[in-house]
Amino acid sequence: MNSEKDLKNKTLEEIEDIVLELGSKKYLAKYIFSFIHAKSADNIDEITTLSKDFRTKLAGEGFYISALKTVEKHTDDDGTVKYLFELAGGARIESVILTSKDRKTLCISCQAGCRMGCVFCATARLKFRRNLTCAEIVDQVNKVAADIGEINNVVYMGMGEPLDNYDEVTRSLRILNHHAGKNIGARHLTISTCGIPDQIIRFADEKLQVHLAISLHSTNDRKRAELMGAARKYPLKKLMQAIRKYQEITNRRVMFVYCMIKGVNDTDANARAIIKLLKGINANVNLIEYNPHPGCHFEPSTSDRFQAFFDILMQAGIETTARYKRGQSIKAACGQLGATWPEYNAKI
Repeated sequence: MNSEKDLKNKTLEEIEDIVLELGSKKYLAKYIFSFIHAKSADNIDEITTLSKDFRTKLAGEGFYISALKTVEKHTDDDGTVKYLFELAGGARIESVILTSKDRKTLCISCQAGCRMGCVFCATARLKFRRNLTCAEIVDQVNKVAADIGEINNVVYMGMGEPLDNYDEVTRSLRILNHHAGKNIGARHLTISTCGIPDQIIRFADEKLQVHLAISLHSTNDRKRAELMGAARKYPLKKLMQAIRKYQEITNRRVMFVYCMIKGVNDTDANARAIIKLLKGINANVNLIEYNPHPGCHFEPSTSDRFQAFFDILMQAGIETTARYKRGQSIKAACGQLGATWPEYNAKI
């Protein structure tokens, strides 16, 4: 179907234009937008505040509301839940919900597959199929919220590189943040990127108050390129210049994500190199444990090494957090999405 006719892809302002073009009152657009994004409507006929005639008119003009198909749902003993969704055309993605007391954080995908080539990530082994539409991005939130209740935080840390699907991702942020929809606060939304300098600067100009997270994993260009294929195109000098420009424009702190891999990037010297790299940057560091998956030879850092690394950063005055394993038994942890798929295992 034509995604240009998908009402779930539209901002409130775009729906207002559609309603006016069809000869109806502008205020009806808010009913449509709210039913889709606040009430998770998947069919025009569900928007009962519209007259039957107008619903028929919308459908007659080819407008529709898309919906992801939930294929599977897996639950880990620690409470982590992973959803497998099917997109139009048959491609699939995974989303993960993490719960902690009254807080629910949903990790969503923005591409079917990924082009960034991170060797420690299972998704990178999958064939890149396509970018998700804005509707497919926001519908992950709709579907999970309909299943388990209100989502407090959304992180774009699932399958794909958000800044490689820039337009659809930024549109989805605005829709998720809109008061007439899910109304998720901007500071409860996080974009995670491998670090594409031009797009980081472009993103700064969007004036969105969302969090930005940068996948670092090494402070050495050669080593970083070995770990992250995309880093061959985006050396650290250009990346850090872009981050400084981003902070000049937004005055916002940036998170640096660092995956701890045994014998690869977890020495005291590696920690001190991070301190040097981040000098003068308003930053915090999120250390994550490497999560094993079939076909990847890496091992996670030992708990003692992880703690020592953590302590060095903290003692240098860098706010540092640790993200420990969640959802490993269902391959829902960071870097594991897609690891259970037949097409992934066929490449091992």
